[in-house]
Amino acid sequence: METADEDNCNFWWNIELEAAGDTSEETLLTIADLSGSVGSELLEENGTMILRAAYLSSQDISHWLAAIDALGGSFPGVRVRSHSKLENRAWHTEHMESFPPLAIGANLIVAAPWHKGNTGRNRLPVYIYPGSAFGTGYHESTQIALSFVERLIKGGEVILDVGTGSGILFIAALKLGAARAVARDTDPVAIAEAKRNMGLNDLPDETCDLRVGNLLDGAETGVDLLTANILLAPNLKLLDGARNVLKPSGVAIFSGMTTVERIAFLPALSEAGFSLLHEYTINDWWGCAAVQANA
Repeated sequence: METADEDNCNFWWNIELEAAGDTSEETLLTIADLSGSVGSELLEENGTMILRAAYLSSQDISHWLAAIDALGGSFPGVRVRSHSKLENRAWHTEHMESFPPLAIGANLIVAAPWHKGNTGRNRLPVYIYPGSAFGTGYHESTQIALSFVERLIKGGEVILDVGTGSGILFIAALKLGAARAVARDTDPVAIAEAKRNMGLNDLPDETCDLRVGNLLDGAETGVDLLTANILLAPNLKLLDGARNVLKPSGVAIFSGMTTVERIAFLPALSEAGFSLLHEYTINDWWGCAAVQANA
């Protein structure tokens, strides 16, 4: 499937999300981010919070509506109010100031490509284009996962990144010294974005087996680090096969869940044969790193 570069789209899809009750602005922005929006704006109409989100026209509107609908169970209280075509607008040129370099962990800094050369010398830069795939580094769940990656990569590892999105996790791992990566995502647009971001970071194609795939279907075995910055439901599905792809000494990182969902995930983690190694919370978002209990 061919995908259009966002600056060359003739139009964008505009989807308006409406919040019900006490649904927060953060929830609306999170849904836009997770569903693949490339730009959004909040406004209030008669006391109701509305978010207008733009999506690439390289996918049919039904693709983006389905992506939003799939998030409904995790974020109740939000509905699609309307959708339409929007004249081409250079969202990322217009909002470059919205993506300043962001320091993460002890040594990483995530930056858009227009900040190359201006991230300082004290941190390792990970360049990510704020495009249509989830994982710019500005969302708390990505920051949690990146912090674990930085902490766990020692050099020479093989990493399996499930639901890779922008590729930010495996790209950071490779730049930190991992030997090789395997990355999968169900969305071809995400694969194209991840490949583009590999180029931004001067990573050769052969350093990552990057393909469309669902969770662990056809995944390589014997990996040192499994990363999954996805939602609660797919993380739970992932648990059944996670031990089969990891080395006995391997570590699994699970992120993309809220602090409330932690209560449901930890018992399932234990039942799947894992022991909690680290956990980390930023605002309402939670993630963990786990090892095999009998390793």
